[in-house]
Amino acid sequence: MPAATQEPAMLTERDQQALTHAQAQVNRLVLGKAREVRLAFVALLSDGHLLIEDLPGLGKTTLAHALAATLGLGFQRVQFTSDLLPTDIVGVSIYDAQARRFEFHPGPVFANVLLADEINRAPPRTQSALLEAMAEHQVTVDGTTHRLPEPFFVIATQNPVDLSGTYPLPDSQLDRFLLRLTLGYPDEAAERALLAGEDRRDLIAQAIPALGAEDVLRLRRAVLATHASDALVGYVQALLNRSRHAPGVRMGLSPRAGIALLRAARAHALLAGRDHVLPEDVQALFVPVAAHRLVPESDAGDGTTLAEAILRDVAVD
Repeated sequence: MPAATQEPAMLTERDQQALTHAQAQVNRLVLGKAREVRLAFVALLSDGHLLIEDLPGLGKTTLAHALAATLGLGFQRVQFTSDLLPTDIVGVSIYDAQARRFEFHPGPVFANVLLADEINRAPPRTQSALLEAMAEHQVTVDGTTHRLPEPFFVIATQNPVDLSGTYPLPDSQLDRFLLRLTLGYPDEAAERALLAGEDRRDLIAQAIPALGAEDVLRLRRAVLATHASDALVGYVQALLNRSRHAPGVRMGLSPRAGIALLRAARAHALLAGRDHVLPEDVQALFVPVAAHRLVPESDAGDGTTLAEAILRDVAVD
């Protein structure tokens, strides 16, 4: 019996319009960051999680709120602090004297969209409480496993680790983030519009959801069906191999990183209205996917510089 083949990715006109409208709405709320908004949608449609790293006050939390408002999904925000406990995130079992049993009280992780604000201000034990949720879409409390709602999407923000009161994220948790973005300062026109315009919080409160849970799940299925040729997979494999032998890299990219890169490239192609992946999709995603996963030598610079060098070194056949 022949193996079943996956249907090509086809978006209905309604889905395409809703996706275009959703991106346009977030771009109206987060000015001058069209590339970063597109990459945020890539993370969402790839069934991945998003890490936004930058200085305070540059719009990290605004982008997370704008995405949640536009998605129309259940949303929870956790402000990570030095005294936050794992049970503050996943929930806790409390004894009910009348029922004579323990009752589980879900934490804020039981939402479609979880904003983990300033995640690196909490100690590693609390940061790791998110690991099972991000990897398995479930949490285990007192030996009982609880499934999280679908879709489940974590948007974490963090400040640079050289700021006081921050703890570097462990490598195992960094690897669970599909993409890492930096926003940077707005350009002059966007900054003037921010200064002269309405408060972003008021605009976000007025935002009308453009996508719902079923829409997101349907779009994720379309991403999985987006075609990646053997040559394209070979290009991704060449990037992985180069990362393991590149100067200045102590630990290169794992097969899981390659799977993440292909999944993100499929979502990028779908957002561009294509049912197949091009090398340009991989190139647009390689640095955001790879930089936080590369472990550099002590004197080799940061992951972004190394990822950019690897991308330049590998030619497209």
